[in-house]
Amino acid sequence: MSHKVHPKAYRIKGIEDWNIRGFYGKKMPRYLAEDFLIKDFLRKKLKEASVANIEIEHSANKLNIIIYTARPGLIIGRGGEGIELLKLEIEKKVRKKNTKKQAKAEGEREIKIEIKEVKNPWISASLVAQMAAQQIEKRIPFRQVLKKSIDRVITNREVKGIRMEVAGRLNGIEIARREWLAQGRLPRSTLRADIDYAQDEAFCTYGKIGIKVWIYKGDKFD
Repeated sequence: MSHKVHPKAYRIKGIEDWNIRGFYGKKMPRYLAEDFLIKDFLRKKLKEASVANIEIEHSANKLNIIIYTARPGLIIGRGGEGIELLKLEIEKKVRKKNTKKQAKAEGEREIKIEIKEVKNPWISASLVAQMAAQQIEKRIPFRQVLKKSIDRVITNREVKGIRMEVAGRLNGIEIARREWLAQGRLPRSTLRADIDYAQDEAFCTYGKIGIKVWIYKGDKFD
């Protein structure tokens, strides 16, 4: 019997890398919970900033956060004040989570935020899913959203294939169902296939619609 597997699961350390990296030692459970807290906070805080991915790197007394976004100016702000405000809010969140004893034992940790621009949002599965969710929330028919998104993505030279799937009470119909649309190749069983995968949710008056996007960008041999 087959099982549904995340497309990136078998590709980690092959052609993909972890989003959270570093050496934790004995403090792994606490640091890992802290990392997820930071990622969750940034996703909510930067919802309108078209964030494709967030990576976290740990080193000795340093925390490096890399944010991939299609709208870097919105995060950086005038003279970099947006970055400084984000740093302060993250420090406050982390300090609130840790006890005074833990904070004293570790000392001060330097937090660095690095912004990397996603030059073409139409080849990022995460950004395509976000844009589709925004359109469905505006009550645009889901088939129109899927078709227009796929037509826009497939015109890019790097893209070899795409599949988009939506599930829920589509267009407000009583019975929930799943529908999908695809174009080009999508070899999900080939481990060297560079497949960008993401999922998002559209919150409508009649319920929640789930959106999944797979974008195939050719094979990686290194």
